[in-house]
Amino acid sequence: MWYFLIRQGNVSYEQYRALQRKAALTEVELFNDPYENWYVLSVEKEQYTAFVDQLDRQGIVYDLRSDRPLRDELLSLMR
Repeated sequence: MWYFLIRQGNVSYEQYRALQRKAALTEVELFNDPYENWYVLSVEKEQYTAFVDQLDRQGIVYDLRSDRPLRDELLSLMR
């Protein structure tokens, strides 16, 4: 399983819905101001290439992890 981390402000609602349909699981990590919310999209290994292609074609910036990041790890990315 691969975990794609995308800041909520980096994608439109339509882009998010399209990614959500391709992901095995979609989670939203909510943070208070001044921090941004994050989408955590879980993708099966077999879907990895197609998912990355879609992100790259749409110019969506993402971080990739092989393990599900903890909330504290997401927070440290924003500090």
